[in-house]
Amino acid sequence: MHDQVTLPGGEFLMGDSFGEGYPADGEQPVHAVRVRPFAIDVTAVTAAMFGAFVDDTGYVTVAEREGTSGVFHLAVAAERADIVGSDPGVPWWLTVRGADWRHPHGPLSGAEPDHPVVHVAWDDALAYCAWAGRRLPTEAEWEYAARGGLAGRRFAWGDELAPGGAWLCNIWQGRFPYANTGADGWLATAPVRAYPPNGFGLFEVAGNVWEWCADWFAPDYYARSPAADPQGPQSGERRVMRGGSYLCHHTYCHRYRVAARSANTPASSSGNCGFRTVAA
Repeated sequence: MHDQVTLPGGEFLMGDSFGEGYPADGEQPVHAVRVRPFAIDVTAVTAAMFGAFVDDTGYVTVAEREGTSGVFHLAVAAERADIVGSDPGVPWWLTVRGADWRHPHGPLSGAEPDHPVVHVAWDDALAYCAWAGRRLPTEAEWEYAARGGLAGRRFAWGDELAPGGAWLCNIWQGRFPYANTGADGWLATAPVRAYPPNGFGLFEVAGNVWEWCADWFAPDYYARSPAADPQGPQSGERRVMRGGSYLCHHTYCHRYRVAARSANTPASSSGNCGFRTVAA
């Protein structure tokens, strides 16, 4: 069910070597980290994989229980009456009644089996892991895997965003958040394996969907992180997310860089966040 690759572990330099990160994200100092060998999914968990879990367990996600979730304004597939709110700080995110993993853009949409599952809260991802005998990666494991063996590079494939004019990840092109040229072929999520894998054989570790990690988030954690198998702070309010999404753009969210970090509360869900797992 889980197509995975076993990584040998080892030491790598974790963090932003270019000074390009947002200060509040805490991508520095760059620090040496050692991780033990582990096996990680080569893709994000798909809607089909999550559906098998739901079919087997009857699990109901946070978004389904609450009845609403966040959808990007240009992707909404819902009647006007089902658009029930927005966030003044990020008005391109709309609160849509009936948006959930089965209906990623709202009740008039349907999940595509080979796309990453979205509208999954951290709590939902943990429930899936318990069923599958898996776990979420630590933030250090995620970055080690995403780097694909490249040391100190900006992206999972090197330092240039689109070498030779080729788009290697699903992010925003155009004027965010109103005009997307679709140069990479997608407005919202792309199927898994739509872009070339990194050096370890992992697909879409940049863009497409944010991926939950196991750790609590703290912006000052790198300054006190242990050198061996860091697990993140012991407590917090938000969980780490990695990789960026189809909405990232250098003018707004330059977080498709391999060192980039973000976070959200464990019960939060949206149309651009999913997860991948590692062996328990």
